[in-house]
Amino acid sequence: MLHLFHLEYILGKLLNAAPDVSDINMTVGHPIQVESGGELIPAYFQPEIRSLTAYQTEALALSLLRGDRHLIGTLLDTGSCDLSFNLENKARFRVNIFSQQGRYSIVMRKLENYIRSIDDLGLPHSFYNMAKEKNGIILVTGATGTGKTTTLAAILDEINSTQAVHVVTLEDPVEFIHTPKMSTFNQRELGTDFRNFSEGLRAALRQAPKVILVGEMRDRETVEMALSAAETGHLVFSTLHTVDAGTTVNRIIGLFDHDEEKLIRVRLADTLRWVVSQRLLPRIGGGRVAALEIMGVSLIIRDIITNGEQPDKTFYNSIESMRPLGYQTFDQHILDLFKEKSITEDTAKTFSSKKTIMSRGIDNIKALAGESVYDLDTLTLEPHTEEEDALAAADAAAAQAAAAQAAVQQAATPPQAAAGGRSRS
Repeated sequence: MLHLFHLEYILGKLLNAAPDVSDINMTVGHPIQVESGGELIPAYFQPEIRSLTAYQTEALALSLLRGDRHLIGTLLDTGSCDLSFNLENKARFRVNIFSQQGRYSIVMRKLENYIRSIDDLGLPHSFYNMAKEKNGIILVTGATGTGKTTTLAAILDEINSTQAVHVVTLEDPVEFIHTPKMSTFNQRELGTDFRNFSEGLRAALRQAPKVILVGEMRDRETVEMALSAAETGHLVFSTLHTVDAGTTVNRIIGLFDHDEEKLIRVRLADTLRWVVSQRLLPRIGGGRVAALEIMGVSLIIRDIITNGEQPDKTFYNSIESMRPLGYQTFDQHILDLFKEKSITEDTAKTFSSKKTIMSRGIDNIKALAGESVYDLDTLTLEPHTEEEDALAAADAAAAQAAAAQAAVQQAATPPQAAAGGRSRS
């Protein structure tokens, strides 16, 4: 176990190892690495560590755990644990320690020291509408590291700035510290303040909040408690690891038994207010930019949730047609980013939901800008294969044989017979 001073010295050096460090990775057999601009970069400093040993990663892990019996027990029982770590006056981290092949690895996500507002993040105006909701469920979804927590923090900060309400957060771990403005915040941490999200949510209903943040909907019981909270007049925010809005709805419904599906669909249609899905794309010139899919629950969306998708009525098509209401698909937003020259054409196609729609949209943008849609200089005829040449020759021979046979038949027909046939007709 390292002395706290040594741990803080190491972390301080790592934060300065590259511009805009977002993550620190410690894995046996590798040097300590930092993530900058979406890429892992080895970080060397004195004393130099070219390859971490199992002893070193375990010593670093124990230093971060700081003797917490609950966290140590969780790590031993489940193979991983989450915690937060504060580097005095420099940074806060969300830490995950996990075992792999009998050795420990550590991933530390750097957290912002301040909460960025909706405007700071460049989020659409519909996020202000989310902050004004009085009840229901609002979900922010996406893969790990796509900025879900940052987005939720911005919405909660808007509530904090405009409403005098009680907000209870259930987090794993607590990431952004909300300084009271107009609202009163009670931020509870999994493992330290409550055992699991469903129990924490059940207790929160007795703590008179208007707004509840649930760090993640991991199981059926948590979803059911969130639905109950929304139905009793609370505004519930949470996250899911899903790729888009339609998948989010189907994931929630899939947590329940088949005979409960109809009831859950009706409850979800009544309580769901917004679904935001996020993807981080590499930006031209460095860094990353967020692409957002935004779905509010209109009458059409509510009908799809209740009765399921149909070939002529899908989540994607409905969101696409309701952009004037503040909804947008990933593809619509990615096309906007391409048009603004924030991302490349390859990036747009790679991260799109529907490749054909994206390709057509890119061609339209290029055509309107007076750019060439196709590079005619590079167009070539595909060479024929031997099989294709053989088939073509066979077809030509068959055609010639048919023509010869027709000529023979015509020559053998007496002129009188031909004339008689015409007079009879």
